Amino acid sequence: METLIAFLRGINVGGHHTVPMASLREVLNELNCKNVKTLLNSGNIVFDSSEKDIQSFESKIENLLTKSFGFPIPVILKKKTEILELVDKDPFKSVSVNKDTRLYVSFLKHSPETKLKLPYTSKDNAYKILSIENNTILSVLDLSTSRTTKAMDDLEKNFGKEITTRNWNTIVKIAKL
Repeated sequence: METLIAFLRGINVGGHHTVPMASLREVLNELNCKNVKTLLNSGNIVFDSSEKDIQSFESKIENLLTKSFGFPIPVILKKKTEILELVDKDPFKSVSVNKDTRLYVSFLKHSPETKLKLPYTSKDNAYKILSIENNTILSVLDLSTSRTTKAMDDLEKNFGKEITTRNWNTIVKIAKL
């Protein structure tokens, strides 16, 4: 058994695609997952599985979620060891954080095809992509520069819709589960 984390995209946002966490746990139990835990209401699921083919298992989860909830729910699976390594690296340690700073981790389903020059800064200077490694984007949002930033739009424009983003604090909490 290996501990995996499923990051779901686009559920429970603005009253759309509502998915109760208890129902998510039930769906994962149907796939013989063990020790299923959810964190927050945004689709973070930690569980143990004996599945070896991560991509195939990702598709299997997506298909069952679509069948169970009636709409597609994209899933990106990561091994917990990957998340622990990321947290141990402390990739934002050199970033000066204040009340207007947001640290983000975005996971891509596939290797990025974009050739952005890093570090990348948005036109309004509010959003910076620091690095892209192992289909993971590390970025910083500065709300003091612009309260109406289009950071998520910028991500989708450069990387497509097979992406999901979490606040760094959420990633740290997931690593502790």
